Amino acid sequence: MNRLIISLLFFAVLAVGVGIMLSGADESIDWAITGGLFALAVAGEGVRFWLRRSRAKKHQSSGI
Repeated sequence: MNRLIISLLFFAVLAVGVGIMLSGADESIDWAITGGLFALAVAGEGVRFWLRRSRAKKHQSSGI
């Protein structure tokens, strides 16, 4: 769980940084780009979690 929080926090800061850099001369954040990048990060972490969970289920012993 700790890795997930650190990873999402890193990608949130990175997305805000990219949003600021791509906003241009007006000193505001491009929220569409920032939100899209963060959504990709959340989706990637969700896929990683799902794959790890499905692999763990395959390796569970079903013997007595």
